[in-house]
This record gives sequence, structure tokens and C-alpha cells, in this order.
Amino acid sequence: RLTSDELRRKILQGGYDENMHAIARMVSQMKSPVIIRWGQEMEDKSGRFSWSGWAPNDYITAYRHMMDIVRKEAPNAKLMWSPKGEDGLQAYYPGDNYVDFVGLSVFGLEAFDKIEHGGPWTFGQSLKKGYSLVEKYNKPIWVAELGYEGNDAYIKPWMNDVTLKTTEFPKLEEVVYFNDKDVHPWPHNLGKPDWRVVRNDQ
Repeated sequence: RLTSDELRRKILQGGYDENMHAIARMVSQMKSPVIIRWGQEMEDKSGRFSWSGWAPNDYITAYRHMMDIVRKEAPNAKLMWSPKGEDGLQAYYPGDNYVDFVGLSVFGLEAFDKIEHGGPWTFGQSLKKGYSLVEKYNKPIWVAELGYEGNDAYIKPWMNDVTLKTTEFPKLEEVVYFNDKDVHPWPHNLGKPDWRVVRNDQ
């Protein structure tokens, strides 16, 4: 895995252009609609992704460069700019011409909520901050990654709430469930949550 700085320099120098051209050409041949979500959660400071935490201008330059390739090779593909939903995401906005959808990440982990918030949070509480930061862009908003883990009393309200259209989030159009184990440990020594709906070990 490249360091954050190595990855940044390689992308900005065109080191992945050939890869992106090849991927976009494959996308152009698909019959179903395709949304490209590139460089997600760029404002995250946890070190989860090598591209997170770059200087905003570098990220925007890299994002636009890669999406220009997609637009050339696969003009029918839609582009999703997908911050995590944290403070500072505004600095990474690449401009209206490079965003068809905004995608947020929303995860509910009961054990984390107890430590951070003193009790369980709902889907609405977890979405509210990120939504409020991106609604001004007047783009359709998706929850591009959703997951929840806890006891039945914690999970059932999430299962219900994510299916409801509410006046609180009028621009929220779609929710995509992240049906897999997390690949990174969570804070407070909580390990890697298992977001899978049906687990093979049960």
C-alpha cells in the first residue's frame, strides 16, 4: 500500500490514468446505469484511507482529473462525490459540474454510541450533521454506505427509519447497505464491526 503522499503524487502525475481509462471503457459498455464514486470520505482524519486528509486543492485536482477521464470514456456515467459527513468537507467540494450525486456514510454501532453519546443514536441523528453540511449543494443525496450493529432494540428502529421518506431529509433519495464486515477497527478498541445482514457464522 502506498503512503498517502506517494499516492497523491502518483495520481497527480498521471500514474493511474491508464487504469482509469481502462475502467471507464468497461463502464461505457455496461447496459445498466453506472455511478462512479471515487475517493470517498476525503475529509476523514483517522487514516482509514490513503487519499483522506490531502490538501483540498490536491484532492480537487485529482478528483477532477479522474472524472474528466470517466466523462471522456463513459459519458453516460454519473458522478458521486462522497464525503464522510464531517466538518471540513466543504473545502473538498469539486464544483457542481463534477457532482451528479452526493453520497454520505452513515453507520450505527451500539457500543460506540454508548461511549460517544451516552446512549443509542437513531439513523436520523447519525445522518443529520452530514446532511446539513451538503444540502446546500442542491444535489440528490444518497447514503452511499449504511450499516448498523447492536441488539434487536437498537437495530429495529434503524431498519424502519432508513426506509422512510421524511420532511427532515427531503433531498435524501437512496440508501445503500454495506453488507460486509468492516475492514478497519473502530475507536475505543471496539474492533471491526460486522455489518452483514445474514452472517455465515450464525
